[in-house]
Amino acid sequence: MAKVVECVPNFSEGRELKVIEEIIGAIKAVKGVKLLDYSNDESHNRSVVTFIGEPGPVKEAAFGAAKKAAELIDMSKHEGGHPRMGATDVIPFVPVAGIDMQECVEIANEVAQQLAGELKIPVYLYEEAAKRPERKNLSDVRRGQYEGLIEAIKEPGREPDFGPAEVSLRAGVTAVGARPPLIAYNINLDTADVEIAKKIARTIRGSNGGFPTIKGLGIYIEETGQAQVTINVCDYKKVALHRVFELVKLEAARYGVKVTDSEIVGLTPMEALIDAAEFYLQLSGFEPGQILENHLLE
Repeated sequence: MAKVVECVPNFSEGRELKVIEEIIGAIKAVKGVKLLDYSNDESHNRSVVTFIGEPGPVKEAAFGAAKKAAELIDMSKHEGGHPRMGATDVIPFVPVAGIDMQECVEIANEVAQQLAGELKIPVYLYEEAAKRPERKNLSDVRRGQYEGLIEAIKEPGREPDFGPAEVSLRAGVTAVGARPPLIAYNINLDTADVEIAKKIARTIRGSNGGFPTIKGLGIYIEETGQAQVTINVCDYKKVALHRVFELVKLEAARYGVKVTDSEIVGLTPMEALIDAAEFYLQLSGFEPGQILENHLLE
């Protein structure tokens, strides 16, 4: 069986389509890599790209895209609703088939060393690739964001795992890691009051006593004039999408607001959507073999 790894880099550009297309072009230029999805968000000023392939081509594409992002994105001028610290903000590697998490950790280390060595970008390792327990959580690694890290990176304990202990003013800092499949999930509210979204995010996220595998923030979306709870579902098998959605609805009702809609950014495992369908349709004894597309894949 071929080894297949997924890479989901996030870039700090969601408005200039020409820049996004050039970064994606660096990925598509690598033979053996298949681009699965990409999406840009103007309010977040961020783009999320998903591609797969065997380890060698995936490493090459990840580095090539990060190099192009460093050339085209100037972090000293960047503004956006989503937390960020670098032109290429994060590069996670996800095992898909014929490969385990430890091999993805090795891939993460190799790409991190290449970014630091050739591009002089400070790199932190996170999630399963973290060399220190306090760096497992991405939000802890990114604390202070780009602006705060300019000074913080020089402090004892905040030095990067690879590269100089000095922020690249143009390219910023990058986090490289290995992790299970993650679902980027946003829930929009019928209010412009971002404080309500922040309170809901505090309730649901694991760091504040909520769901242990959920990360969440409250932000304001300028294009729609709505507050949004932006969520990372880090392990949908432990905390299902519908449970997150229902709790956000309940919490929103406490403040007299409603959920207008939700969205998934990038790709999601089919199983996560099947779980939601089983819950809302109250299906009994439903089996994956009942899904037509599963038979077509076989």
